[in-house]
Amino acid sequence: MPFQTLNLPQPILEAVRLAGYTEPTPIQSAAIPLILAGHDLVGVAQTGTGKTAAFVLPILARLSAEARAPGTSAPWPPRALILAPTRELAGQIADNVRAYGRTLSLRAATIYGGVSERPQIDALRKGVDLVVATPGRLLDLMGRPGLCHFSRLEFLVLDEADRMLDMGFLPDIRRIVKALPAKRQTLLFSATMSREIESVTREFLRSPKSVEIGRRSNPAATVTQSVYEVAKHLKTGLLVHLLGRPEMSTVLVFTRLKHGADRLARTLEGKGIQTATIHSNRSQGQRQRALRDFKDGSVRVLVATDIAARGIDVDGVTHVVNYDFPLRAEDYIHRIGRTGRAGAAGEAVSLVSPDERNYLRSVERFTGRVLARKRAESFNYTTPAPAVADARRPHAPAARSHHQPGPARADASPHRGQRDFRPARPSFRKAAVSAR
Repeated sequence: MPFQTLNLPQPILEAVRLAGYTEPTPIQSAAIPLILAGHDLVGVAQTGTGKTAAFVLPILARLSAEARAPGTSAPWPPRALILAPTRELAGQIADNVRAYGRTLSLRAATIYGGVSERPQIDALRKGVDLVVATPGRLLDLMGRPGLCHFSRLEFLVLDEADRMLDMGFLPDIRRIVKALPAKRQTLLFSATMSREIESVTREFLRSPKSVEIGRRSNPAATVTQSVYEVAKHLKTGLLVHLLGRPEMSTVLVFTRLKHGADRLARTLEGKGIQTATIHSNRSQGQRQRALRDFKDGSVRVLVATDIAARGIDVDGVTHVVNYDFPLRAEDYIHRIGRTGRAGAAGEAVSLVSPDERNYLRSVERFTGRVLARKRAESFNYTTPAPAVADARRPHAPAARSHHQPGPARADASPHRGQRDFRPARPSFRKAAVSAR
């Protein structure tokens, strides 16, 4: 079924064609007519299935049907608000708005933390039709008198709603929704459908239609999944060995902790493998630069914490590697969804040490399938772990020691995503965008 059958206006159809798409994905085919008809909607589909275009295209169509007059200079309040959990995802959505709205007389602003708020404030004061925002920075600006109000809001989108709940955004979302008109069209999109999401649906949506593509707990069918069981101290060596395969050309590697990501990236760079990192300790400029280099092929490997499991939409990721196996089955689904996107084939590889086997079994129960076990040819699995030197004096009497060093403190709080990073504020050049 071509896009022409979805009753989208010709300028948007032309923008879709220029973007290289000819046929809608299943989530787009099912959701777009319902959104154009004015229904609230719950859309459930795995990452990489085209959810963003499923709501951006009909919202742009509806906004353009009643666009402001050309040359209007007076400020006007936003008519559409899209909430996303991370800066990266907000940026990706804004890119879609620019691409599909290139021929429309609409303005959009992107609002998130970690960058200067001044361009964002200026954009809101000039007037915008559509706002893409993370909740934290948006609430900051909504708290400024006369700056950010939504009296004319017609559309609210909660994108990656399950991730927003995981990250603790529900109180912020409630505060935002309380400031919105009760009469609006609300769209909720999620990769999974939990009891919490069902509760949020009842709270914020009115008689919604539901669209669910594929099984709720399964990743895209285009992703081949495999497990390499390996001792923890051999993981880095095995990863380097696997990266010797020429087919592993664009690889996203997930670690559990930020310092682990940095340490692994330094090791890979030392082996001559071009590598970049993304995690919450990196500045916004560093994160954008790493993502840009990964997209254009300047670096082959991007090492990331779970902040990248959502919102990084990079065409052609050939492999996702779970260097550290995720603690939650849902995070596994989100991670491996970065490959096998839009019908392309992809491969997810997990390096599982003995202490991570319980997490692996949880994923297999969650997805209802046993993941294939593999062993790398010509890799030495028997290399012993390096000896750990005992720093204590071998003959020091315990009774004469007034201070005994305690056990090293482990970081028991692995990173699970960042709400809205406010301290670092580098420049932000594209807060407001006029779609050409």
